[in-house]
Amino acid sequence: MKMTVPLLDLQAQFTPMREEVLHEVTRVIDSQRFILGPDVEALEKDIAPYCGAKYAIGCANGTDALFLALLAHGIGHGDPVITTPYTFFATAGAISRIGARPVFVDIDPKTFNLDANQLEIVLRANPEAKAILPVHLYGGAADMDPICKLATERGIPVIEDAAQAIGSEYKGRRVGSIGSIGCFSFFPSKNLGGFGDGGLLTTNDKALADKLMALRVHGTTGVYMHEWVGINSRLDALQAAVLRIKLRHLDAWSEGRRRNAELYRELLEDAPVQTPVPVGYQTRHIYNQFIIRVENRDNLKSYLGEQGIGTAVYYPLPLHLQNCFSYLGYRAGDFPESEKASKETLALPIFAELTREQIEYVSQAIRTFYQ
Repeated sequence: MKMTVPLLDLQAQFTPMREEVLHEVTRVIDSQRFILGPDVEALEKDIAPYCGAKYAIGCANGTDALFLALLAHGIGHGDPVITTPYTFFATAGAISRIGARPVFVDIDPKTFNLDANQLEIVLRANPEAKAILPVHLYGGAADMDPICKLATERGIPVIEDAAQAIGSEYKGRRVGSIGSIGCFSFFPSKNLGGFGDGGLLTTNDKALADKLMALRVHGTTGVYMHEWVGINSRLDALQAAVLRIKLRHLDAWSEGRRRNAELYRELLEDAPVQTPVPVGYQTRHIYNQFIIRVENRDNLKSYLGEQGIGTAVYYPLPLHLQNCFSYLGYRAGDFPESEKASKETLALPIFAELTREQIEYVSQAIRTFYQ
């Protein structure tokens, strides 16, 4: 029997907490305090220890979090910043927007994250690099020890793009607490998603925390006093109130995603599909996305759509081949693993509220396609 399995069902998540959320939203509306304020401060206090960090600073979105992190480190015009070409656009977009120059390192095909084994080669070719910006893609940690070691040897910061990885762990440590600054997104599709845009920065450095708090409000350090030129990137109180409620459920949702991933692996074990398996240092994977590798990806996606199954391609064209980055001089073939992943990967539904019946239906449809 044909059924509908969406890629993501936010209604299924929202319905059980609807009354609690509406109560908190009404409270904020009645308070008429909408920008920063006590609700944002309370969220920051709650979420810093969850991320294993001493300080958390709310901002308007995950893209701004990356931009603010770069700004706080004084990175600017022409500065090389090392990152991955296989990620959401904002990673390299923030580097470019601040005037710096993205320098790419190919991915490890097992994790889809920056390949630490290739990083040293790229750093030697770019001795003026001012930062390394690894991404914890799809909810799995990048290999942080060698990345941080190489950064420390050169006296440059590591800024973690943890937009898809809140609660993920590297050797038992929460991502966002390992580098100098962690950057998170509360886009609605994230494991911890708001009712609109929102972002967060984490750090264990008080001086950096104070600077980030100023930079998000135009560099303000006192009433109409500006130590730096910052930006307007403030988290709304309404979003903070919603996120505080959802934070209490986050571990259960992430555990549900992990269980669903295990079931997919079991049901697809002997199918011509490569399913994601966390590597040893990824001691907690949160499965913001469940990414399979397949042959004939685009036809499979079309077939699953015909069966009522939602899927997505993250990402169909690596950043080094995007037209807007043509000025960097990269060519097809420069990063073969990223280019291969862009042609083979497909995201399946993984949200916590999926039923076993739905996962069995998706898995059987995949098996039928390859018969």
